[in-house]
Amino acid sequence: MNDFIRLIYTLVLTMIAPFYLLKLFKKKAGKPCVGSRWTEHFGFTPALSTSENQEVIWIHAVSVGETLSVIPFIKQLHLDFPEKKIIITTTTPTGAEQAQKISAIAEHRYMPLDFPFAIRGFLQSIKPSHLIMMETELWPNLLHIVKEYGVNVSVINARLSEKSYRGYNRVKPLINMCLPNIDHLYCQYDEDRNRFLRLGAQASQLFVTGSMKYDIHIAETIVHSAKELRDSLGKTRPVWIAASTHHGEDQLILQSHQTILKYHPEALLILVPRHPERFNAVYALCTEYGLTTQRRTANFNAEKPFQIYLGDTMGEMLTLIGASDVCFMGGSLFGDVGGHNVLEPAALGIPTLIGPHYYNFHEITVTLNSAGVLQVLNHAQNISQAVLNLFDNHKQRLHMSLQAQEVIQQNTGAISKTINHIFTEVD
Repeated sequence: MNDFIRLIYTLVLTMIAPFYLLKLFKKKAGKPCVGSRWTEHFGFTPALSTSENQEVIWIHAVSVGETLSVIPFIKQLHLDFPEKKIIITTTTPTGAEQAQKISAIAEHRYMPLDFPFAIRGFLQSIKPSHLIMMETELWPNLLHIVKEYGVNVSVINARLSEKSYRGYNRVKPLINMCLPNIDHLYCQYDEDRNRFLRLGAQASQLFVTGSMKYDIHIAETIVHSAKELRDSLGKTRPVWIAASTHHGEDQLILQSHQTILKYHPEALLILVPRHPERFNAVYALCTEYGLTTQRRTANFNAEKPFQIYLGDTMGEMLTLIGASDVCFMGGSLFGDVGGHNVLEPAALGIPTLIGPHYYNFHEITVTLNSAGVLQVLNHAQNISQAVLNLFDNHKQRLHMSLQAQEVIQQNTGAISKTINHIFTEVD
C-alpha cells in the first residue's frame, strides 16, 4: 500500500515540478541564481573532497532562514568532530549563497528533488552516514530511500505549529509513511512534541531540546560593524529598523515613519525587505512616499540628509539591527507569514516590536513578551506610537535590553544537547 501511495505522490510531483522549477530557476534582479548547477536538483551531484573512509554528515536547510539558523549548529559540530566531513544542502540559491560563507568547514550542494532517481544519484555520490534536517522537512521518497541506504535520520530544531499540524493531517497517508523513517525528532518545545505525538510519531522518537535560535553568538565583528554603521548614520539621531518586511507591510511601515517624523524630524528608518527581488520596488515605494532614501549598496555623503536607509543586501541583518534603537520585526502584520526570528534583536539588546501574527515563533515571542523584552502590537496603527514611546524612554529601552540578555542566557544549550544526543545514541 505504501508503495502505491508513493507512486501516486511521485506522479503528482512530476506534474507540478516544472512549475516549481520555473520559479526556482528564474533569474531575478538582485537575487542569486542556480545557474549551471541546476543538474544537482536531479541527483547529478559532484563528489565531495573526502579522505579515505571519512564519515560524511549531511545537513539540509531549505532556504536563507533555515541556513542561517543551522550555521551555528554546523560550527559546533565541526568543533566537536573535526574528523567528520560535513555537507550542507539547500533548495534555493539564496540559501546556497549563505552556505558558501562556511565553505571552509562544510561543502555545499543543491538538494535533489524528491524523485527516487535523483535521491539515489545524490546518495551514490555523497554516501552519508547521517542526514540531519533543519526544522520540519518531511519528504516521502527521500525518507524512504535514505533508510534503505542505512542512513541515520534526525530532524533538529523541529517545530510543528497548530496550523502546520492541520496541514499535515490533511495528507496523513504520506505522513504515516514519513514518520517511521525518522530516527529522532528533536523538538523545540513540549507543544511541538505533543503535536507530533498527535500526528502519529512514537514517544521513543521524540526529544525536547529547546530552540537552537537561542544559541546566538554575536561576533565581535558584528558589534564593531554595527557601531561603525551607527556612527555614519548619526550617533544622536533616533533610529528604528523594520526588519524582514513583506509585500503590503512596507506601505504601513512608511506611513508610521511619516508620523514619527512629525515628532522627531531627524529620525531614521532602516527598512529591510525580506526578499532581495523586492529591493528595487521598495526603493521606488519610498520615493513615492516622498521620503529621501539612501540605499546601502550606494555610496553616500554623510552630510546629505536622508530619512530612509534601505538595507538592500543579504546577510547583514545583525549589523543593521545592531545600528538601531528599536526593531520592528516584519512578517507579522498579516496572517500568511507568521513572523520572523525575534531573538536576533534580543541577542543584540535591541527593544523589539512585533505585529499580531507570530505563530512561527509563538513560544519565543510569548517568552520574550512575558519577560518585558518585546511588545506585541495588535494593529499597524500602533507602530508609530510604540516607536515614539521607546525613543523617548531611555530607561525602558535599557530595561528591555538587560532582560533580553538574561532570557537568552537562561535558554541557551540546545545545540550542544542535540549534538551530544545524536552522536552518543548512534555512535
